[in-house]
Amino acid sequence: MRKTKLLAGVGFGAVAMLALAGCGQVGGATGGGEAGGSGEDGAMVTVVKISGVGWFDRMEVGVQEFAEETGIDARQEGADDASPEKQIQIIQDLIAQSPAAITVVPNSPEALESVLKQARDQGIIVVAHEAAGIKNADIDIEAFDNRAYGAKIMDNLAECMDESGQYVSFVGGLTAKTHMDWVGGAYDQQQAEYPDLTRVEEPVESKEDENVAYQRAKELLAKYPDIKGFQGSAGTDVAGIARAVQEAGLEDQVCVMGTSIPSVAKKYIVDGSIDKIFFWDPAMAGKAQLKIAQLLVDGEEITDGTDLGIEGYNSLKKLDGFDNVYVGDAAVIVDKDNVDDYDF
Repeated sequence: MRKTKLLAGVGFGAVAMLALAGCGQVGGATGGGEAGGSGEDGAMVTVVKISGVGWFDRMEVGVQEFAEETGIDARQEGADDASPEKQIQIIQDLIAQSPAAITVVPNSPEALESVLKQARDQGIIVVAHEAAGIKNADIDIEAFDNRAYGAKIMDNLAECMDESGQYVSFVGGLTAKTHMDWVGGAYDQQQAEYPDLTRVEEPVESKEDENVAYQRAKELLAKYPDIKGFQGSAGTDVAGIARAVQEAGLEDQVCVMGTSIPSVAKKYIVDGSIDKIFFWDPAMAGKAQLKIAQLLVDGEEITDGTDLGIEGYNSLKKLDGFDNVYVGDAAVIVDKDNVDDYDF
């Protein structure tokens, strides 16, 4: 097995352009009434999947920066676990407060459709992230094309595995739309390009919990002693998987890759139990959601080429097949050679 080194942090410019087309636009007055406040002084609240984890701690940095830079009353809220029901309750409570906008990273887009419709019916602008296909949002903003991102992860995982052997894919939840798109894009790429790779098991659910990922990785290593690769989707997946790989002394035999951030994964990248991580800066994504909300509240439109003035979101592209989904070009790849370039 060759555990190859990666090209240092690169964007997915060419990849992210796959499946992108169109010149459609979404106006700011699609929420069913006047917005709950102006873009200057109306509150804007970002509702995340779960509080207290590194990924969304970093997103909150972006939310706070946006508030400081614009003077808008912006804040972040999240539950203590990745429960769609708790997200629904948070949003219901927010609707009663009549903010100008709610931005949300759903645990289950389908579960949130009804409550987000309630918000829009009250004139609240709704912006989603990691939720391509969601109906009751004015705009869904993605860092890149999700299936292409999954395919790129598979290209790297296959290279590390010498294009043969067994692998398994983890998701934070089977209802997490973007996670399922990533593993689906990876699986399609594997089927098309790497016939000697075999995915064992359907996607494994980690519940956005590093300890759950660790336990399930241990079980899989015991069940499949010849397994050679793991793909993680939740920000904590690869760290949990790496702990299991490290304990088994398999850092040089098993390839571990997936979405995470350096602050969560660095120690495992340095010791070789994680080979590569793929991510976008959650702080910039948080700011992008809020900037879109600000534009819509102020009656502006989001179109092909919209520049949010935020790194990775300087020329949005409308995602083909969707009325309200736009993507940036914000993806990064990190291994031990460039992990120190990132301080979050």
